[in-house]
Parts: sequence; structure tokens; C-alpha cells
Amino acid sequence: MVLLAAAVCTKSGKAIISREVVEMTRSRIEGLLAAFPKLMNTGKQHTFVETESVRYVYQPLEKLYMLLITTKNSNILEDLETLRLFSRVIPEYCKVMEESEIVDQSFPLIFAFDEIVALGYRENVNLAQIRTFTEMDSHEEKVFKAVRESQEREAIQEMKKKAKELQAARREAERTGKKTPGFGGGFGGGSRSSGESVPVMADDYKPEPSKPTYTAPKPSPSGRAMKLGSKGKDVDHFVDKLVSEGQEVASTKASRQSAQAAKIATPAIHTESVHLRIEEKVTLTARRDGGLDNMEIHGMISLRISDEQYGKIIIAVENQEARGAQIQTHPNVDKKLFQSKSEIGLKNPNKPFPINNDIGVMRWRLQSSDESLMPLSINCWPTESSDGCDVNVEYELEQEQLELNDVVISIPLPSGGGAPVVGDLDGEYHVDSRRGMLEWRLPVIDASNKSGSLEFSCHGHSDDFFPVSVSFVSTKSYCDVMVSGIRMVDGGQPVKYSSDTALLVEKYEIL
Repeated sequence: MVLLAAAVCTKSGKAIISREVVEMTRSRIEGLLAAFPKLMNTGKQHTFVETESVRYVYQPLEKLYMLLITTKNSNILEDLETLRLFSRVIPEYCKVMEESEIVDQSFPLIFAFDEIVALGYRENVNLAQIRTFTEMDSHEEKVFKAVRESQEREAIQEMKKKAKELQAARREAERTGKKTPGFGGGFGGGSRSSGESVPVMADDYKPEPSKPTYTAPKPSPSGRAMKLGSKGKDVDHFVDKLVSEGQEVASTKASRQSAQAAKIATPAIHTESVHLRIEEKVTLTARRDGGLDNMEIHGMISLRISDEQYGKIIIAVENQEARGAQIQTHPNVDKKLFQSKSEIGLKNPNKPFPINNDIGVMRWRLQSSDESLMPLSINCWPTESSDGCDVNVEYELEQEQLELNDVVISIPLPSGGGAPVVGDLDGEYHVDSRRGMLEWRLPVIDASNKSGSLEFSCHGHSDDFFPVSVSFVSTKSYCDVMVSGIRMVDGGQPVKYSSDTALLVEKYEIL
């Protein structure tokens, strides 16, 4: 098929929304839509009518029509199949088939239309895939979760540090014959520096005449502090508790990343009245023996204006991406302005952008099977032996301009294979026995720390350790697309704005 335009119109031919697939003037599309009702024959039941130049394929939607305008040499069977998919998309976004509802949902509908047809030809998608492609994840929610996970990790690290300090103090007390120190309070009682000793309060411990030992503290009258310990247990109980929860208390090889770890979970940035968010999502599938099956990068620039005086603006975009990314602007954006000056402005310069609403103004898509374009390559090499499997895992940062934070490489473990014995590793690891995963965690991977390895042994076979999945976040985008400035439409004065960038993982697997 060769589709010219897809539109929702009234029975009188008035256009409510229209998405032109080829370059057409507004007067041309309005003329075609206005001519459509005059061509219909009320006495016959048809789903298409033709003129000398175009074909109209339509389906009634109560008081409206879902209408496709195609060339006359297009395949009518494909036209009808595509029309049915368009007609099924509209109820997904509109509760009632009314003109006002269509207008309110015009942006989501246009984006959904773009997923069905590209360059006049139908994409091989179904309704569920369209819904997935057009969904927008909340960046604020991801930042909140990252902050919470970072706080939990810091709390766990503090707990392990305190446990080691108490073990050392206990061994020193037993060696010198002094009284064993213990806890004088809980985490709720305020913070202590790592080098500060934990005081032993006289009211908290009762001495035993026979030998020095640790006795549990009395409950706090307020009940506010969380006591690390219980009656009749020593400090080792706390360490055992950490181990039972899957935490590795024993010291491991020093991580190269610890000195330069950069947290993605930073405090929320200050946002100006004009705020831009550049968000990219990566979907990647690679093979264990090398080679890339498919990689897709979907990016979008979203605009949010909180002050109506900045509604009429023009956004300058700097596009240095040379790897073949396909770029689209919103249908209401002036395409000629973007193509000639790489600037984003509305077709009607007298009309402002919507206020207090996140608007996607530009998006791009990069698809490749070139292995050298992978953000991060993973080499998982299991070697079977009579005792089980020796597994070597390596990572390599392929795009040195990126900085990947909170990287987790998850390796499946065979059921019933027992706990893995981990040898040398960069970073740290965690065994999730409930999910049957070994999680290799690295705070940051960048150009100064672009490779690392993990070795472990476990009972099982080579296939048991796949698929390997990867997750990370980054404040640097993959594609070299950025905003270089914003100015007012009237007068050209520069506008102060804020922005944030996020690179997120939707799926990253080595099969």
C-alpha cells in the first residue's frame, strides 16, 4: 500500500485530526477531506470510494469516520486491514467517539498512527505492540527508585562496617581480658563517623562477675531506637543475620570503581519555567558466541513550560549523530524550520506551547546489528568440568563517551546447584537465592574503568547460565542529539531553561 494520509473527520468532511505520511499542504488535505462526503453513495454499502487521483477507504465511528487516503494502485486488501487496525487504536485512547474527545487525545493518537505506518507502508505491528511503543515511563519515578535503592545500599554498607568494627573490638577485648564492647543505641539515635568508637553506657550493661561477656541492652523507654542484638546473643548473631539475608560480610578484592563511583541518584535538579528532558531507552539482544542480533535506541525530547509568558519559544537542536538515527518532529512542529535551521517551533508561531504539560516535541530511533555500536559488551564463558562449571564473565565499555551507573549484570544459577564459589572479581556480588541469580554489581563504568571480570564456580551445565541480563542508568545520552539554546519567537531574546538527560534500559540480554 501507499498511504497518503490518515484522518478522523466528521460526516460533513471536517478534519478533526489528520496525519499526512507524504508532504501535502494543509489546503490540499482539507480539500480532499471536504470532497469525501460528496463522493459517498448513500444507497450502497461500500468501504471505499475512488476519484481520478486517490482512493478513500473509510469506516464509520458512530458520528465520525476513520478515513485513509491512498493512491489508486495500492492493494485494497492491505488498505482494509490497515483501516481495521487504525479503527481499533482509537477506542484505546478515546472513551467516547466524540469530536471533543478526539481533540483531547490528539497527541497520543498521532503517535499511535506513526507506529502503524512509516513512509506510506504499514509496519508489522499489532495493537499490543503499538500500546507498548507509545507508553511513556515516568522519569521522576525512576529517579525516586534510584534514590531509594542508593539509600538502602548505603545503609547496608554502614551495617557491614559496624559489624566489622564490633568483631575487631570483641577480638581485642578477649585478647586483653577487658569487657567486650557492644551497642549503646540504634540507628535511630543519630549518626557516628566511621572512626568513632561506640560508647558503652553503664545503664545499658550489667557486669558479670565470672567472665567478661556481652549482655543485651535494656529496652529503650521510648522504644524509638532499633537495637542491633537480642537477649543472650553476642555480636556474631548480627553478622550471621547479614549472611542469612544474602549479604557478603567477608572482604573481597578492592574495587576499582569505589574511588570514582558516581551516583545517578543525585538530588532532584532545580527546574526553570522552561524544562527539557532528553530520555533514551535501549533494547538489545546479543548472542553468547559474539554478534549482535538487534539493538534499538528510542529517544525523545520532552518540553514542559510552567509560565505562560514563555509559551511562544523556539528550541535550537544540535544534531551531531552520524550513525543513521531517524528523527521525527511532532506534527504541530514546523518541519521546514527544523529541516533548514534545526530549530523546533510551532507551525503557527502565534500559538503557544501547552502550559504545565509534558509535550514530546522530537523523537528519534536508531536501529543496528553492528556489534561495535553496543554500549556494553558482555562475554560469559562457562567451562564444564567433572566438578561442575567454571564461569568467567567479562565486560567491555564499547562507547567510551558514556558513563554507566548502577550497573547490574545478572547471571542465572542452576536450580539445585548450590551456592556459587566466587573467586576474583571487580566490584561486588550478591546471590539472590529466591530468583536464582548471581548479581554482579558495579557502581560505575566509564572510559577510565572500561573493563572488568568475574570468576565463579558452580554445579551445572553451560546453558544454565544464560540468558545474561544487564541493567544500568546514565545521565549521558547515546545519540549525539542535544538542545543548544531556546529563544522567544517575538524579539529573539534568549530564554533561561533547565534540562536533564537519562539513558535507561528496557531490555539488554545475551542469549
